[in-house]
Order: sequence, then C-alpha cells, then structure tokens
Amino acid sequence: MTLIREIERPFIIAGPCSAETEEQVFKTARLLKETGKVHMLRAGIWKPRTRPNSFEGIGEPGLAWLIEAGKETGLPVITEVANAHHVQLALKAGFKKLWIGARTTVNPFTVQEIAESLHGVKDLEILVKNPVNPDVNLWIGAIERFMQAGIAEVHAIHRGFSSFKSKRYRNEPMWEIPIALKGEFPKIKLLCDPSHICGRRDLLAEVSQKAIDLIYDGLMIESHITPDEAWSDAQQQITPDQLNTLLENLVIRTEYSADDTFKKNLEALRCEINAIDQELLNLLIKRMQVVQQIGQYKGKNQITILQPNRWEDIKATHLALAREYGLSDAFIEKYLEAIHLESIRLQTKVMNE
Repeated sequence: MTLIREIERPFIIAGPCSAETEEQVFKTARLLKETGKVHMLRAGIWKPRTRPNSFEGIGEPGLAWLIEAGKETGLPVITEVANAHHVQLALKAGFKKLWIGARTTVNPFTVQEIAESLHGVKDLEILVKNPVNPDVNLWIGAIERFMQAGIAEVHAIHRGFSSFKSKRYRNEPMWEIPIALKGEFPKIKLLCDPSHICGRRDLLAEVSQKAIDLIYDGLMIESHITPDEAWSDAQQQITPDQLNTLLENLVIRTEYSADDTFKKNLEALRCEINAIDQELLNLLIKRMQVVQQIGQYKGKNQITILQPNRWEDIKATHLALAREYGLSDAFIEKYLEAIHLESIRLQTKVMNE
C-alpha cells in the first residue's frame, strides 16, 4: 500500500472535484496516470454545499467508479467522508485512504463520531483538512482524535481559511497556521490544496510553488478532463495536461546544502539578522516605556486611551512608507495591530492602577 511518507516530495494527489460520470472518472484517471507525476487519485463522492439545490455529489455509485479507476491505473484512491455512514460505505467499497473536509473538521462531535467508526480498522491513511475558520486548535484536536482511535497514518491538508477580507483568494492561505500545526506535529506529512485556496486556476502555480518552498510534503490539485463543464468548482480545476505543465515547472528546493561556502555565508547573514532582531526588541521596549508615560499623562488629564484619528494617521503613514520598500499591507497591518493592542494594554494598566 502506497503511503504518503514513502514517496519523495512532492507527493501529488489529483482528480476531479466531483465524480460526475463513470466515463469522466476513468478518462481523468488514465490521463493523470500518463503524466507519470501523480501518486494518488481523488474525487469527491459527497459534496457539502453551502446552499441547497446545487450538485451535492453523485453518491454511492461513484465509490465503485473510483475504486475501479484506481485498479486500472495502479494508483491508490482517496475520497472525502463527512459522517460515519460515509465511512461505512467507503470501507465497504474498498477505500483505505480517506480525507476529512474543512466543514467537518470544524465540528469536534462529527470528527469524534468518524474517528470511533474507524477504530480497529487496519491499514488506513487519514488526511485532515484544516477547519473553515482559522483555529489551529480545532485542526490539532481533529488530528489527535484520529490518532487516539489507533490510526497510525494521520496527515494534514492545508486548504486555506474563510475570510471576509480576502480579495485575491477563495480561502485566505494564512500560512502561519499550517506552520504552527507542523510545529505541533513535526512527523506528520503536510500537503497543500491550492485549488481551494485559489478558487481560480490562474493562481495555482504561484500557490503551489510557495507551498513547496515552505517544505510542504505534497499537493492536492483538482483536475478534470473538461474543467469549464465541471458540475462543481469549475473555475479552480485544470486539465491533466495543464497539471503536468504546472508540476514540470515547479522548482523543488532542498532544505539543506553540504556546500561549506554556502553554509558560511548563510550563517553570517543569520548573525546579522540576530543582531537586527535584538535591536528591534530594544526599540520596542523603549517604545512601550514611552507608551506607559503617555498612559500616566492621559490618566492625570482624564483623556481616553483610544485616539481614533491618531491611530488612522499612524496606519496611513506607515503603510505608505512600507509600500515604497515592497512590504505587504497585510504584514504592516498585523505588525501595527500587535503594537497597538499592546500599547492599549499597557495604558489601561497604568491608568487603572
């Protein structure tokens, strides 16, 4: 049985968003096999949709199509399960690899129900997508529930997070969250799902490359023989040929280098970074000391802590300066927000002593 940990990165899972017809599943599987770059076939059998009366998956018949396509191509297959009944049907059909979707991961009761339904089943591989909302503890908890059910091969898929602020992506990547998850579980494999992060095919290559540069172990990318005619998520799917091109153009970088000159130069730059970080910390300490003085002065004069006009001026000035040097608005906004919240905390403490 092929396992994610047995394949040299990047491990590639590909297939249509949804199994639609037997012909579509087999044609897609054959073309993906021909690329020589795909390690596992995927297809959604049940599709949790936001609103009713949209295509919610072909259901149980699709399980047999995917299993048979896997046998013909010699590739293992995987599908999503969202409840214990799905698990029962998938196991009966012969599935040994399942993924847990974002809408399921968000509910600990459902995750526990699925984990209990898998207890005692041998040779399983479970991939857990991040929850819809940006909560790393929900993700951690879901993974722990499957591990406690005795499943040895539990891994993670990063598919981005719902955010009303996102203008570019269907789901905001929020890369810091999967990085935090990897810190909690250093031995699990972490895959990226660019299809659901992007929501549009023109961004897939960019997000895939960033994931590989962040040492992700693989990618799950939706591929369809005729993407524009897909019954669900048409805009984010690509043909097997387009997938082949995307994967050919990926630059696979290594984590370490044995070159002595490289290591020496890198260490020198890291020492420079360490010195700058120490300087930044010293400046932050000095800044917060002045913040406390301001809090004392406001308190004596019965002035409120929050000064909205002052805060907006600070943001506008810093964002304009940062843009000149190529820093992103998102980074500067997070930085300023952290500084602002700590300043409010200190002023509140001083004014209420």
